[in-house]
Amino acid sequence: MTRRITVSLPDDVATYLAQHPNSSAIVTEAVRSHMQRSAATRAMLEAAGFTITDEGVARWRDKLRRPTEAQRAESRRRLDAIEAGRWPDQEPTA
Repeated sequence: MTRRITVSLPDDVATYLAQHPNSSAIVTEAVRSHMQRSAATRAMLEAAGFTITDEGVARWRDKLRRPTEAQRAESRRRLDAIEAGRWPDQEPTA
């Protein structure tokens, strides 16, 4: 069984999907992959002795908000510096 739903997407994602003849398959694969990662993470935490509840998940989601664009840019800058062989805010060594 399938259902049609409408979602709003960022321009870059919408452009990407528009270039593919079966965008539904791409979205389905991405969402299923996300679902599997979530289930695997929950199973690993439970195997390590953590008790996972819906209330606890909601509480931590509220505490651990998504990073801002500025935080994401800073993380990208640091990763680029590390991949270039130097720590952020340090001059490259020669």
